[in-house]
Amino acid sequence: MPKHAPNRKGEAGVTLVELIVAVTIIAILASAVVPIARFQVKRQKERELRRDLWMMRDAIDRYKDAADRGAFQTKLDSYNYPPDIETLVKGVDVQGHKVRFLRELPKDPMTGNTDWGIRSMQDDPSTDSWGGQNVFDVHTKSTATALDGSRYSEW
Repeated sequence: MPKHAPNRKGEAGVTLVELIVAVTIIAILASAVVPIARFQVKRQKERELRRDLWMMRDAIDRYKDAADRGAFQTKLDSYNYPPDIETLVKGVDVQGHKVRFLRELPKDPMTGNTDWGIRSMQDDPSTDSWGGQNVFDVHTKSTATALDGSRYSEW
C-alpha cells in the first residue's frame, strides 16, 4: 500500500503572528548591524586620514631634506620648507629634472575635498590660520571627534 503524506489542511500557510515575529526578529538584527556598519565606515575613514597625513608629511620632509642638501634654492625665511602644498605636487627643478614629492593632493576623507589645513614654521601651533610663509605641517579641517575621543584636526 502506498504511503501518503498526512493531510495538513490547517498548516498550509504562515499565520499573521508568525509573520509579525519574523519581521520583528529581522528588524532587531538590522538595528544591531547599522551601528556596526557606521563604526566600520568611520574607522576606515580614520585609516585613510592617517595614511594621507603620513604621506603628505613625508613629502614635506623629503622636500626639506632635498632643500637642506642644496638640491634647489628656497626663500630665506622658508626654513627650506615648501612655499605651498601645491609645490609638492607640481615639483621643483633639480639639475634640469622635475622632482615631484606627491603624485596628487589626496582628498581629505573627513571633509571630502582637497582643502587641507596648513601650518607654517612661524605659526602658533594652536592656531587654525596659515601665515603663508611655508608648509611645515598639514591637518584636516574637520572639527569632528575621532573614535578615540581626540579631534581629527589635532592629528
